[in-house]
Amino acid sequence: MAFAQKRNTRLPPEVNRVLYVRNLPFNITADEMYDIFGKYGALRQIRLGNTKDTRGTAFVVYEDIYDAKTAVDHLSGFNVANRYLIVLYYQQAKLNKKIDQRKKEEDLRKVQEKYGVDGKEA
Repeated sequence: MAFAQKRNTRLPPEVNRVLYVRNLPFNITADEMYDIFGKYGALRQIRLGNTKDTRGTAFVVYEDIYDAKTAVDHLSGFNVANRYLIVLYYQQAKLNKKIDQRKKEEDLRKVQEKYGVDGKEA
């Protein structure tokens, strides 16, 4: 009975199967990630950040959206090697805004260089 009720629950719009995890220990392994996140349902994929800018982060993809919601509910603030996990729903629109902002800043810098403006004049 509880399973049928779970499936009929209306989820908030930000809920999806892809989670973005921050504040991970830099030395965490994929196996450890599967152990932690696999307790909440079948996993499709885990991608650990492996560059200077992405270390300590990961994307976790669940097969089922309800399992992803359960993982967020239980693992946000979970302590791993004295670090508290930040588990969020991945939101492509927010990432696109950051990328767009970086591109605008880069374009502005190029124009300033081209015309010899240092950006500090008003």
